[in-house]
Amino acid sequence: MKETINSNGTAAVKTNKFFTVKNMVFIAVMAALICVASPFSVPMPGLVPISLATFAIYLAGGILGAKKGTVAVVVYVLLGAVGLPVFSGGEGGLQKLFGVTGGYIIGYIPCVLITGLFVDLFFRKRSNIKNAFLNWLSRAWAVPVGMVLGTVVLYAFGTAWFIVARGVTLEVAMAGCVIPFIPGDLIKIACATVLTIALRDRLSGIMNDNK
Repeated sequence: MKETINSNGTAAVKTNKFFTVKNMVFIAVMAALICVASPFSVPMPGLVPISLATFAIYLAGGILGAKKGTVAVVVYVLLGAVGLPVFSGGEGGLQKLFGVTGGYIIGYIPCVLITGLFVDLFFRKRSNIKNAFLNWLSRAWAVPVGMVLGTVVLYAFGTAWFIVARGVTLEVAMAGCVIPFIPGDLIKIACATVLTIALRDRLSGIMNDNK
């Protein structure tokens, strides 16, 4: 919130710097990117397909940060909930959202939040690192670590949901819903890290913040 004093010095007007046109545009563009990426999926022997959604989620947290990235993901989830075909396989609706794999969709929200918080923390500290190489190095490990932490939470949330919904053991859920996806997610994290380091500062300058 920003407070401004009127000319008579007696009144103040509060404005929220988050709800700016620029921020809303960036949130809308990122939500659209997630909607476009998510339907592209590769069927797997289990019930959970490999989707490009997580790649877009990593970009949302890495580039937009915790606040705007989370809002973008919430918008995406809500659009799918009302029936737009934006979930994996071009599906949508409450039946998909609350189905056996719905925990992974809802898990995108804590995933992007944790990713964004971790990345925000280290990007805010960049001004304390004067050496360009050390500055780059700090980001080169901080960004993927944040994305990995977010992914761990996503796996935990979605797998717990799957176990309850299907009544299977942890071993079965891990074998079908986690282990097959680790290599692909690591590749997506690597690609998202490169784009985050390349684009975040430039886009933050346009948005006039680093959040």
